[in-house]
Amino acid sequence: MDNRQNQANINWYPGHMAKTRRQIMEDLKIVDIVIELLDSRIPIASQNPDIAKITKGKKKIIVLNKCDLADEKQNQLWVKYFEKMNIPAILVDSNSGKGIDLCIRKIEEIMNIELQKQAEKGRIGRKIKAMVLGIPNVGKSSFINRIAKKTTANVENKPGVTKQKQWIRINNKIELLDTPGVLWPKFESEEIAMHLSFTGTIKEEILDKLEVGYCLTKYLIENQEEKLCKRFKISKEWIHEKLLQQKPENENIYEIMLEIGKKRGCIISRRCH
Repeated sequence: MDNRQNQANINWYPGHMAKTRRQIMEDLKIVDIVIELLDSRIPIASQNPDIAKITKGKKKIIVLNKCDLADEKQNQLWVKYFEKMNIPAILVDSNSGKGIDLCIRKIEEIMNIELQKQAEKGRIGRKIKAMVLGIPNVGKSSFINRIAKKTTANVENKPGVTKQKQWIRINNKIELLDTPGVLWPKFESEEIAMHLSFTGTIKEEILDKLEVGYCLTKYLIENQEEKLCKRFKISKEWIHEKLLQQKPENENIYEIMLEIGKKRGCIISRRCH
């Protein structure tokens, strides 16, 4: 684990991401507000600490994307968490469109006073320039397509699909600057790296799939056992029975992981002919 994790720290920050970071810093000079997309399932792990540094002093809203995949109670707690930091947070499901209109209203609300000041100086009709920031695979392209009500950004369930910046008209008041997803040079902890791998942010070549699957299974057993059992139609008693086997813990969890694989149709029994 440690060797692979160290390798991930070294390899995950390729040259184009350093270039993207520099470009973002330049573009921040011409935008009014930042929309930072986070994954509702892992808000802290999916928040690039560099973004907080380079956007300091800018107006900002947090979009907790993929909220349909996260626990509703936890979603509300995260909204309160960011509001305590004086950052508006909005729950969004880019696939269904939930929260998109609220996001647009919040952008206009935050910028209203600034636009009034501009109007007093004679600058009437000035567009709000917003920038969308987020790590790879957080759903930026889906969010932009939904908020723009058209297919403007490439959408693919792979990290790093958006390659270059583009301005997108949202309505007669807002223009949106899309940017490629960017991570940070090193992960603060192995836990963050694993959470990112659970949600498909880290490329499959970086961390071993089997190890990621094992860690996710262990995490779910320890933190979301009831939901795990319900999702894969496995009884708690069966899981507890497996965990109490006179075997090393990793072998017991591996057996549970294999059973989940069978339930999902990922493992097919071979028949001898």
